[in-house]
Amino acid sequence: MSNLTAALYVVATPIGNLEDLSPRARRVLSEVDLIAAEDTRESGKLLRHFGIATKTTAFHEHNEREQLPRLLSLLQAGKSIAIVSDAGTPLISDPGYQLVRAARAAGIPVIPVPGACAAIAALSAAGLPSDRFTFEGFPPAREAARRAAFERLAREPRTLIFYESPHRIAASLSDMAEIFGPGREAAFARELTKHFETIRLGALSEVAEWVRRDENQSRGEIVVLIRGAPAAEEGALDAEAERVLRILLAELAVKQAAALAARITGARKNLLYERALDLVRTDPKR
Repeated sequence: MSNLTAALYVVATPIGNLEDLSPRARRVLSEVDLIAAEDTRESGKLLRHFGIATKTTAFHEHNEREQLPRLLSLLQAGKSIAIVSDAGTPLISDPGYQLVRAARAAGIPVIPVPGACAAIAALSAAGLPSDRFTFEGFPPAREAARRAAFERLAREPRTLIFYESPHRIAASLSDMAEIFGPGREAAFARELTKHFETIRLGALSEVAEWVRRDENQSRGEIVVLIRGAPAAEEGALDAEAERVLRILLAELAVKQAAALAARITGARKNLLYERALDLVRTDPKR
């Protein structure tokens, strides 16, 4: 007989090392009525390892809308459900938000069972400021959208945390080095808690070149962390002025871009001109 409260349990699972599954998570997964898993095959490996025979159902980004009414109905009927992702903490770049929100709206308890999270694990070991940070998930897949996203974050003072896929990591790091600056400090974390765990701290240009030269670094699960922008000095450009200037520089000469950016944003033209010169000097494409 289970002593679990009828509720939706958000259960973190290991990101690699199976020893990271907490005793509480193991008990909850054993005692709930149903496990809603991002990939039942992946979760099945974990459950079999621990001898957990609880029934599973697929719950992922492609069927979340269709599955939600059924799962909510089970919860309202007094059943207990655990939601798990392939690895790490559910809802962190994984589905589940709509179910959690619907459960709360229906007055159903939502209980977190904390554990591994790749973003937090990487931050804890990176050697970058960790008192303030922002998790940005996966950058856009298309180059133009990705670069625009980075440009919007170029002046963000908090440590930035990204996930990235192996087949895009080299291009993404190259864009980061160009937009955030080649000397901006960054950490590259790969395959955390696994046999080939790698964590490297260095300038963005160095990290990008290292990954480009070593194809092994473009494999597995990857987290990239970037030190936040230095505190703005008096008279420095704000993020919006920087964004507008970068867009205009792609089409106009330095003097024209600075003058037009000043008219659009109200920022001082001399500051924009000096910043434009810096951007041109550090842009290998110009």
